[in-house]
Amino acid sequence: MADAPTFDVDAFHREAVETPSHDSVDEMRDLLVDTLAADGHEATVDEAGNVLASREADDEGPHLVLNTHIDTVPPHVPYEAADGSSTAGDVVRGRGACDAKGPLAALLAAFLRAELSTGRLTLAVTPDEETHQTGAGHLEETLSADGYVVGEPTALDVCTAARGQFEGRVTIHGESAHASDPADGANAIRAAAPIMQAMESYDEREALSAAESDGEHTEPRDAAATPAHETLGRPTLTPSMIEGGEAPNQVPAECTITFDRRSVPPETSDEFPERLEAHLRQWLPDGMSLDVSLVRPDTPFPEAFETDREATLVQTLAAESDGAIRPFGAATEAAHFAPDAPTVVFGPGVLADEEGAVAHSDREYVRRSEIHEAARAVEATVERLL
Repeated sequence: MADAPTFDVDAFHREAVETPSHDSVDEMRDLLVDTLAADGHEATVDEAGNVLASREADDEGPHLVLNTHIDTVPPHVPYEAADGSSTAGDVVRGRGACDAKGPLAALLAAFLRAELSTGRLTLAVTPDEETHQTGAGHLEETLSADGYVVGEPTALDVCTAARGQFEGRVTIHGESAHASDPADGANAIRAAAPIMQAMESYDEREALSAAESDGEHTEPRDAAATPAHETLGRPTLTPSMIEGGEAPNQVPAECTITFDRRSVPPETSDEFPERLEAHLRQWLPDGMSLDVSLVRPDTPFPEAFETDREATLVQTLAAESDGAIRPFGAATEAAHFAPDAPTVVFGPGVLADEEGAVAHSDREYVRRSEIHEAARAVEATVERLL
């Protein structure tokens, strides 16, 4: 394994965490481009704001992509070592420490250090994973490879599946009237109660419908009995916001319920609104209507995905990292690449520990030793496959 003489993993990680990238990724993107240039690799920034750099031994071997993101959630949390100093200690804290500037440092080290005998290695870093994922959506259309390693905090486990995530709105349409005579109208807020109850039963009814279509005559079951996906478990449908009414003395003509959907294969975001709408209409009071729509429908959603555990990329990285093969606990940009080729999620740090949330929290941290171990495992995997 070759060394990248000018690249210091710890120094890069510290500078990356010290660089705010919650409002704008411009400064962080410049840091990444400059770091690549310092090691002799010219990076390009595509029209979606992705940073791309490639190394090629020949055009006959496989093409592997190392991907993660440079944006973070707000607010910025300053970099510090766990003991309060700025340099000592294995544990370091700060916004993006593990999500995903720790994985970025590891993947960048592997990209710079791996010795290639064949094929091509690409580093593809996106600007908006935490928001719209238009960067990954663009890569999905413009990039093709034989395998993808997506950097996220997995405690060095190799994650081969994740639930999808999208948001939507159920809009109930009634009829306004003066509150002194509510029977003259159709109260959309009042209809929200049976509609939310119907949302609770959606996955139960869908599972029953699927069983019946397969010729299984099954009695209705409660939601806890809904069949789970073998790897990812059950989907969830969570009402998260409700809004309705314009004046305290007026029967509301409209009520909107915002929801969060965590999907499992084979469901997709394209088909979901129509199916949910058909289910909910059965629960509507007479004289009302409703529609279901996705929030931000023109932006790509991370769909549920699953990569074969026996894929060479999976088994090689698991052997090099000594990590478990398991699903990832959150939605991820990996969903955009999985339809193209075997895709794994891997990196240092954790989403949560025994004390609670780590990623996206004020106590976000990562262990430097894990960053180095992640870099070593990915480097070794690249060298075995290329």
